[in-house]
Amino acid sequence: MIRKYDITRTTFRSVATALAVWALFATPLSASAFFQDPVEQKEEAEYNLYKGEVLDASSKKPLVFASLSVEESNISTITNTEGEFSLKIPSDLTQANITVSFLGYSTQTIPLSQLKEERNKILMVSSVLKLHEVNIEVPKDAESLVREVLKSKGENYFDAPTLMTAFYRETIKKRRKNVSLSEAVVNIYKTPYTSLKKDGVKLYKARKSTDYSKLDTVALKLQGGPFNALFIDIMKYPEYIFSPESLDYYTFRFDHSTRVNDKLIYVISFEQLPEILDPLYKGQLYIDAENKILTSAIYSLNITDKEMAARMFVRRKPKNAKVWPTDVAYRVDYREKNGKWYYSYSNVLLEFKVNWDKRLFNSVYSMTCEMAVTDWKKNMMEDFPKAKDRIKTSIILSDEAIGFADPDFWGQYNIIEPEKSIESAIKKIQRQLRRANSDGGTSIP
Repeated sequence: MIRKYDITRTTFRSVATALAVWALFATPLSASAFFQDPVEQKEEAEYNLYKGEVLDASSKKPLVFASLSVEESNISTITNTEGEFSLKIPSDLTQANITVSFLGYSTQTIPLSQLKEERNKILMVSSVLKLHEVNIEVPKDAESLVREVLKSKGENYFDAPTLMTAFYRETIKKRRKNVSLSEAVVNIYKTPYTSLKKDGVKLYKARKSTDYSKLDTVALKLQGGPFNALFIDIMKYPEYIFSPESLDYYTFRFDHSTRVNDKLIYVISFEQLPEILDPLYKGQLYIDAENKILTSAIYSLNITDKEMAARMFVRRKPKNAKVWPTDVAYRVDYREKNGKWYYSYSNVLLEFKVNWDKRLFNSVYSMTCEMAVTDWKKNMMEDFPKAKDRIKTSIILSDEAIGFADPDFWGQYNIIEPEKSIESAIKKIQRQLRRANSDGGTSIP
């Protein structure tokens, strides 16, 4: 008889607490002022903006989530799903170098003086290795290496309170069309990786708009906001995927090796044991071979029971509809500074089907959230926002602000460059809002 382990169900629940979806009947489109904390407003510094794309040197294909950082600073950004980037750099950093890195490619260092304001093309050269080509002793046991990495997080990751500035975006698509966009700049009060205290998040600036006409009278809302992306930080929150007990329910094996930032990286594949019936995860861990450090993780949930998955992820729905996830995928990346590593980027993809009573076809929605740390500094005073100022894990970001009116809304803050599909959706929504305003609707700021 195959045993159904209770521990896996508990682990699955812990992830779902932050990744919940509200499928509600839509309400009429309205508009209100952008959310902005007046206490946090600061004088805009002058900056130079550089735009371009990062491509594979051979195929000229875009490299998605490539990292760009400014040397001698903590400023950084990443490329979007079309390989495009925009990087804002203070005007006084005229002699800086830009470091461009991507998993499996040789790192590039480019003097800022060589970049133009627009249409920069950065070509990256692939650097993939086989284990037998590596002049380093390969551990025999992949699982033991993973356990060692998780155990040594206090030595390798930030051990001091840190204040991070991050850009966060949520996107809801009906099939391939964007129907809801939410964006925010947040302050993350990151506690040391050895601390059991959870990180605090304060919303600084946000904007949002939704085209409810494309939602079949249903508005899907993602509960959790920035915490959805933050809790994917495996080294801070290992209990959401690799608790000490659940590690026993996986198989780990060495895959090919690669490089990132010119460091040798082991790639370890993992998946749940076949006798485990409740859904766990499968994917790849990218581990620094020399220092035993997790640099990236890409994995997905093994959804075998859609009814149970629906109970875990769907908080509320119309009575005449069934809603369940068909794909749940995650990614987290870390970056190194002065010998210590820190959380730098993560994303979550949730794909759902909505099956309506007495309708021939299903509706398919995908919900994506991503967050990129664009600047940080040590939190020397160990400041932490009061409870009334912190956003809660139950937040629904799209309820906080409405409208896409000001093209310069983000000012000096680095953001993830919007994809062309998002840009076109924003323009379409802006036209709809202006039309509604001219017909006597609520004014848009």
